[in-house]
Amino acid sequence: MRERQFVADMVKDTYVPKMFRVKQTFPRPKIEPEEIPEIIENLLNQEKFASRVKPGMRIAITAGSRGIANNALTTKCIADFVKSRGAHPFVVPAMGSHGGATAEGQKAILTGYGITEEYIGCPIISSMEVKKIGVNDEGGDVYIDKNAAEADGIILGCRIKPHTAFRGPYQSGMMKMMAIGLGKQYGAEVCHEAGFKNMGKNVPLFGKCIIKNAPILFAVPTIENAYDETCKIVAVAAEDIEALEPGLLQESADLMPRILVDSCDVLIVDQIGKNFSGDGMDPNITGTFCTPYATGGIDAQRVAVLDLSPETHGNGIGLGYSSATTKRVFDQLDLASMYPNAITCTVLGGVRIPIVMESDKECIQVCIRSCNEIDKKNPRVVRIHNSLHIDHIWLSESYWEEAHHIPGMTIESEPEEMPFDEDGNMW
Repeated sequence: MRERQFVADMVKDTYVPKMFRVKQTFPRPKIEPEEIPEIIENLLNQEKFASRVKPGMRIAITAGSRGIANNALTTKCIADFVKSRGAHPFVVPAMGSHGGATAEGQKAILTGYGITEEYIGCPIISSMEVKKIGVNDEGGDVYIDKNAAEADGIILGCRIKPHTAFRGPYQSGMMKMMAIGLGKQYGAEVCHEAGFKNMGKNVPLFGKCIIKNAPILFAVPTIENAYDETCKIVAVAAEDIEALEPGLLQESADLMPRILVDSCDVLIVDQIGKNFSGDGMDPNITGTFCTPYATGGIDAQRVAVLDLSPETHGNGIGLGYSSATTKRVFDQLDLASMYPNAITCTVLGGVRIPIVMESDKECIQVCIRSCNEIDKKNPRVVRIHNSLHIDHIWLSESYWEEAHHIPGMTIESEPEEMPFDEDGNMW
């Protein structure tokens, strides 16, 4: 207790600047949820896709572990289409080693996203068992979910988005859904074994083998706008995935939001979680990349993480890329759900524990105090709720003049003291 008080005393006089709220505006093409069923029905009723689903077929539909906009609805629409053709759909969790690398954990993740048997109207078959379906062009064995491999057809439900740890023409999308998502723990481990340096090569290497040797029918990927809203849905035949995915990835990248100031001394992130990003906080926004094979985001000298989202169920992966956190976060951590993902992907930095401070205020203060070569009386601080929703953010008063001239930024309040309670927390 005495040692903790000593640490608190070290930072108690560190100045925390006033903050003002700003609105960031990005292009916003959008599909309303009520439009989605008709869009998917029209897409899949095209002969190119409808002819592939025949009466009596057992069709596996993939569902991943990301917080994808309208994920449950799009999955249900695909299942409804399959049933309308007289076939029998079932959902398979396609999320590599996520969910603690257990069948129960992966099904629980889907439940958290509203993907339940009652809502989707078909079984969810969750298993970590895999089956070899072929050999890739480099002679490596390729395995996928056994239930999917033994189905009469597989439909890929997924989102296309820039990855958080590597670059290449295939990042988060259809190829990765096959190579790592359907690969379960085994496939994820094989792909990650060579490291993220080689991921841009390995994802299509394994994906193309799966297209060739597994009963992939087609994919129904979505693209989201800067506000985490569905803005495009397409249907892609199995044989067209290789050619079409890079263009769809570029569309997604062009729509990505960003923090409209390029750098700060301290970035405050209110919440991290797997529902916001596979990395807890999307480094394409926060700059907290886990590898040197991807760059971008804001340039921050220190990062303060204040809380975990309820939806992440204690999985604090990504916390290791922060500089300091709170005891509230530390007390919530479920290491059993964090470690399998980190070990499988061979990147351990995200599950390290940073400096733990008693309160939000102390967490922010230790970050400001430990910065080098900054104006401690007027630090440049940026605060976001999470890395997924950055249309409204807070900037410290040091940005006041600059913010008046940034395209796409509107000032919404005067600089005000941060709303700490008597315990130094903002909750």
